[in-house]
Amino acid sequence: MKDMLMEIDRLRKEKNAVILAHNYQIPEIQDIADVVGDSLKLSQEAAKTNADIIILSGVRFMAESAKILSPNKKVLLPAYDAGCPMADMIDVNKLRDFKQKHSNAPVVCYVNSSAEVKAESDICCTSSNALKIIKSIESDKILFIPDMNLGDYIAKQVPEKEIISYKGFCITHHRVKQTDVSAVREAYPKALVLVHPECSPGVVEKADFVGSTSQIISYAKQSKCKQFIIGTEMGVLNQLQKDNPEKRFYLLSLGLVCNNMKKTRLEDIYNALVEEKHEITVEESIRQKALITLENMLKIS
Repeated sequence: MKDMLMEIDRLRKEKNAVILAHNYQIPEIQDIADVVGDSLKLSQEAAKTNADIIILSGVRFMAESAKILSPNKKVLLPAYDAGCPMADMIDVNKLRDFKQKHSNAPVVCYVNSSAEVKAESDICCTSSNALKIIKSIESDKILFIPDMNLGDYIAKQVPEKEIISYKGFCITHHRVKQTDVSAVREAYPKALVLVHPECSPGVVEKADFVGSTSQIISYAKQSKCKQFIIGTEMGVLNQLQKDNPEKRFYLLSLGLVCNNMKKTRLEDIYNALVEEKHEITVEESIRQKALITLENMLKIS
């Protein structure tokens, strides 16, 4: 293990590579990454990096976003089959049908989507900046894809706008039930409940705080409370415990595990650096269109 870590460090310096890892990655990956963050942070880092190679330790849509923003970089996805079920719930044809039913409404596309879907949209968002993005749009009617739960959460905060959400969802967050919240509150009555807006409306309503992974991490660090119930993918517990060794964190549900986010291993990072395989490419015509939606988001963020 120690030898592999040393080799990863040597190779990334030798090849001018940067390792970007999502908060949901396994602890070993987070510990060796140059940057750990949510989708917004990874997008920002991909856009400004001076590295020649980007190792994206996450899922495919994240690697595609990195390639869209950094077309001259070699972007590698170590776990090449790491996808996103929510992103797979919508494609270009489904989006076009959705748009036809609601003509003249701008499309806000959650970053958890394919490059092709981004290219067919007007602006991207992440769970960190979705509310800010929605408020920046002049139209009173907005199509939100593909996460209906995040769409519902945002819609309740902007009652002056009509938010029409596509019926997609994150299978990991969506499986959490209101009864899970009640049971864990009973077990840890002094703990605050912090959940991701990809959870269902009933779960969100029972939470003390709702936010993206980075916002949850920040909230827990700044709070004077000593116990927290975490309602997002379990990978975030690694950073939470690092930042707050004196605090206790409990997972809201044992079902909060994304199998795709857990596919990447240290060996995959090492092999990606050695062989430079599993490269992510995006057709240039699609990349150009998708770039506009991502850049529109980054300007506002």
